[in-house]
Amino acid sequence: MRKGLSGYWILSWTGLLANVMALPFIAYVVSSGPPLHIANLTIAISLAWPSAIVGIVASAGLLAERKWGVIMSIISISMVISASLPYGIVRLLLEDDLRGLSGISLLIALLNLFALIYWCMPIHRKNRRL
Repeated sequence: MRKGLSGYWILSWTGLLANVMALPFIAYVVSSGPPLHIANLTIAISLAWPSAIVGIVASAGLLAERKWGVIMSIISISMVISASLPYGIVRLLLEDDLRGLSGISLLIALLNLFALIYWCMPIHRKNRRL
């Protein structure tokens, strides 16, 4: 990116690496065992894996400087927030393990909220050459 878009490349590469690393992590959580096994499987199949795949495509679009990459990243981040925030809250209430998987899930939701705010900035839509 040109001047005025600080953090663009860092977030694009971070998103690509995080989404690629999320795929085996999701598989690990699904195979973790009895507590909330059905919930883990449901969240993984319905939201976690699809949002990671959309995130990989979005990062590729961002690295290629395409405008659709910004839209895809907003969609992917919204999917991650819609899965990780309720999952983290429910897991925190049922198991009371803030330092475990519920804490990681809530931290992921918070970091994705900051990324969503960044990608929704008007400069990404006004820039002629994204």
